[in-house]
Amino acid sequence: MAGTNNPEFKSKITVYVLACWILAAFGGLMFGYDIGISGGVTAMDDFLIKFFPAVHERKLHAVEDNYCKYDDQYLQLFTSSLYLAALVSSFGASKACNILGRKPTILIASAFFLAGAAMSAAAEYKWMLILGRILFGIGVGFGNEAVPVFLSEIAPVQHRGAVNILFQLFITIGILIASLVNYATSTVHPYGWRLSLALAGAPATVLFVGSLIITETPTSLVERGNDKEGKAALKKIRGVDSVDDEYEQIKMACEQAKQVKHPFKKLMKRSSMPPLIIGIMLQVFQQFTGINAIMFYAPVLFQTVGFKNDASLLSAVITGIVNVGSTFVSIYAVDKVGRRKLLLQACVQMFIAQAAIGGILLVQLKPTGSLDKGLAAVVVVLVCLFVMSFAWSWGPLGWLIPSETFPLETRTAGFAFAVSSNMLCTFFIAQAFLSMMCNMKAFIFFFFSAWILVMGLFVVFLVPETKGVPIDNMVERVWKQHPVWKKFID
Repeated sequence: MAGTNNPEFKSKITVYVLACWILAAFGGLMFGYDIGISGGVTAMDDFLIKFFPAVHERKLHAVEDNYCKYDDQYLQLFTSSLYLAALVSSFGASKACNILGRKPTILIASAFFLAGAAMSAAAEYKWMLILGRILFGIGVGFGNEAVPVFLSEIAPVQHRGAVNILFQLFITIGILIASLVNYATSTVHPYGWRLSLALAGAPATVLFVGSLIITETPTSLVERGNDKEGKAALKKIRGVDSVDDEYEQIKMACEQAKQVKHPFKKLMKRSSMPPLIIGIMLQVFQQFTGINAIMFYAPVLFQTVGFKNDASLLSAVITGIVNVGSTFVSIYAVDKVGRRKLLLQACVQMFIAQAAIGGILLVQLKPTGSLDKGLAAVVVVLVCLFVMSFAWSWGPLGWLIPSETFPLETRTAGFAFAVSSNMLCTFFIAQAFLSMMCNMKAFIFFFFSAWILVMGLFVVFLVPETKGVPIDNMVERVWKQHPVWKKFID
């Protein structure tokens, strides 16, 4: 383990703590299901005929432009309204995390998800559809704020990376389940899309029940003045009685946090800049790898290069399986090789894959017609290589690093900025991608490659290694030691 002056806190992994990790991670499954479901639903004819007849008309005319067939602002709004709602609600969620605790915030997230699933599945008009998405979005805002912080706070330090990545693992499982559901419901006429949207209620129900079973984090209990319960919760999740050292560290962090009356104000101070800049930039970069563009619209993308409708859903299932499998690599490697190496290796692999996809489409894919079978298969392989490297690096670490680097006094506020910048960029890309694909054609892949280059440089110079550092020791052991960031710390 990195860090020699770190007292090893004792812990055993008990059945109860495993259950807490997995039940909370269902928050990720809800988010993933939602990312995966919208791309498939918007490609379903029954759905388009009911709500977006003009898009359906365009899709029918075979001479249409390959890159432009789905370019419709309202259709994009169906996907992206969720992210705007999540963006706004993540700040409310930050307050809820502080005042009510992490556990009730997770409960609130599941309730909004259940409401969203009911509203979307029953939609008869466009406004019901969009309202359903907004309810989903509020659920995402609360879930994505509370779950990673919850996981980072209850994980033992030597496994913190792996435990936090369960959130990302469940996002990928959600995306995969959504692809399989879309694959199955695309043949159910005329209400297959209703089934797809209604099934979002399943993970929400698990999360709802789970949020009643899981413990509150010791940090959150002590922070709100429940010292006795905090210590009891710490003993429960560590599976041992000798937790005094770790408890003292949590208590010290809570004492410091109590001095700060206005966490958002404190975040704007110079000394809070290192984790804030890194938290926000990792989330911005996570989106500008082009991953959501590829994941949202994998079915559309594969149709563009010439796969038929169900073949394209099937290829989305393939990328989904790659995504889940590769996230396990990250769970294994993150606390062994560390965060930085994973991020840098992936930059190289993603850059090559995006540039190659762009190159093939630029030379071979004309606005009408499709790629020949061999080349289309190459594009699928390249997409898989891209998804693979993202899934063991920027995907999980974009959530892990911001949830572990803020000191307690600004943790939920800082993480709210990270979540909301993720949602803002996701919104921007969901809203713009189909139009960008229509206008930039294959150059959109070069656009993302350029971003990947910038990200690599950012990691080299500015992202510190946080492997094995206790969550409440970051300032001393990470920021004060870093050649660039130490200038910011008073």
